[in-house]
Amino acid sequence: MNFGVTLSNRGVLVGLTTTKALLQLADAVEASPHMDSVWCGDALFVNRRLDALTLLAAVAGRTERVLLGPACMGSFALRNPMVLAYEWASLDVISGGRTRMVACSGGGNGPEWEAETKAMGFKSEDRHKLMVEAMAVMRHLWTKDNEPFDGQFFKFADITLEPKPVQSPCPLWMATNAGRQIRGEVQMAGSDFALKRVGRIADGWMTHSVSREGFTKSWQMILDEAKVAGRDTSKFDHVLYHHINVGEDPEACLEDSKKFLDLYYGANYTRERLEGWLTYGSPKRCIEDLKRWKEAGCKRITFRISTMGDPMQQLKRVTEEVLPFV
Repeated sequence: MNFGVTLSNRGVLVGLTTTKALLQLADAVEASPHMDSVWCGDALFVNRRLDALTLLAAVAGRTERVLLGPACMGSFALRNPMVLAYEWASLDVISGGRTRMVACSGGGNGPEWEAETKAMGFKSEDRHKLMVEAMAVMRHLWTKDNEPFDGQFFKFADITLEPKPVQSPCPLWMATNAGRQIRGEVQMAGSDFALKRVGRIADGWMTHSVSREGFTKSWQMILDEAKVAGRDTSKFDHVLYHHINVGEDPEACLEDSKKFLDLYYGANYTRERLEGWLTYGSPKRCIEDLKRWKEAGCKRITFRISTMGDPMQQLKRVTEEVLPFV
C-alpha cells in the first residue's frame, strides 16, 4: 500500500495549526520511506481555509518526491477552468510532474452553499455539469493548440495554453461517495451513476467514510465501467481519504479525534460516523485495521492526523510503529 498525509489547511483559520507547522509536516512526509503523497482540502467561501493551489505550490517548492493533490478540489466546478488549467499545468511543471488533480462538484445544502454558487455566477443544480465540462476544458487546453472548444458553459477559440503539464496525460481524478456502514448495514451513500462516471472519464478515484465492502464494490464498478468504455485501466489509481490517531487507549484516541474533527468541521460527529472515518488505538490495532483495508483492495490511503496534540509526534508513531508492518 501507499500512504500520504492530508494537511489541515482549515486548521490555520481555527487555531489548530500554523502554516509553518503544515509545511514541516509535509517535509516529514517527504523524508519518510513509508509515505509518498501530500494532499490538502479545498473550498472557496464556505469551509474557509488556506487556498489549496497556493499551499500545494509551497509544498512543491520544498519537496522532490511526493505526489501532490487536493482532497478534493471542492471549488473545482466554480473556478474558471481555463485559468485553473494554466495554474495546474504550472504546478505540474514546478513539481516535476507530481500532481494528481481530484475534481469534485463540491457544495452542500443550505443558504451558504447557495450564496457561494450564486456569487460565482452559476446555479447550484449545474455544479455537476460544470465539473464534467471543466475537466474537458482542462484536457483540451493541455493537449491542443489553437483549437476551438464549444461547451454548454465555456466557449473559446484561437488560444494556446503554455506551459503544458509535464505529465501526458496529466491525471484528472474524481471524488465520489461510496458504500458506508450505517446502523450495521452497508448503504450506498453515492450513486451508481457517479461511480460509473468516474470509470468513463476520470483517471483515478478518491472517497472517504466508506465501508470496506462498499469500497470493494465501488472500485470494481469503476473498473468495469472503464473497460466497457474501452479505457486502459492499468494506470488507474485511487485514494481513501481517512484519519488516524495512535495511542494505547482506544477510547482516549477516539475522544481526541472527535475534539479535533468537531472543531475542524464545526460539527458534532457521532461515534458511528467517526469510526467510519478513522483508524485509532494502539499500533497493533491500527496495523490490523489497515490490513483489512488492504484486503479490501485499497492500495492508497491519505491520513489526516486528527489530534489536539502534536501532529508531528503522531506522524512519527504512524511511520515508525504502524506503516512498516502493514
